[in-house]
Amino acid sequence: MNKEHPNIEVLKRLDLTNLPASAEDFSEDFVWHYYNPELPEVEGDYLGLLGLKDFFEILAGRTSGSFKVHPLSIIPMGNELVITHVKDTMILKGNQMEIDAIVVWCIIDGKIKEAWDIPIIPTAKMIKTIKE
Repeated sequence: MNKEHPNIEVLKRLDLTNLPASAEDFSEDFVWHYYNPELPEVEGDYLGLLGLKDFFEILAGRTSGSFKVHPLSIIPMGNELVITHVKDTMILKGNQMEIDAIVVWCIIDGKIKEAWDIPIIPTAKMIKTIKE
């Protein structure tokens, strides 16, 4: 039986809806990098677990709490990197939409050190218009 890569085990424990429960899995100097030229006011670096919490609170505010992450695949790359493919869903500016994204995770000695969140803008799809 094949044993799962230890860095995948770290990410499977991660609960983005309850970050304090996952605090032990983050390094103290963790950095979340968010790239999205369509949301320049959100784009940037978020420092530490509190920074990551702030990032998700900003997204929740912009999407009326509808932002959700749906993991699709996870691939370890060597000893320190893991690439996840996710589909994000949300209501943004009155439109229900979804978009593919990749997140590249750097995990060193069992701690999440850094992550790069990259939405794939051309994959954004409006599902339907929501009446406000």
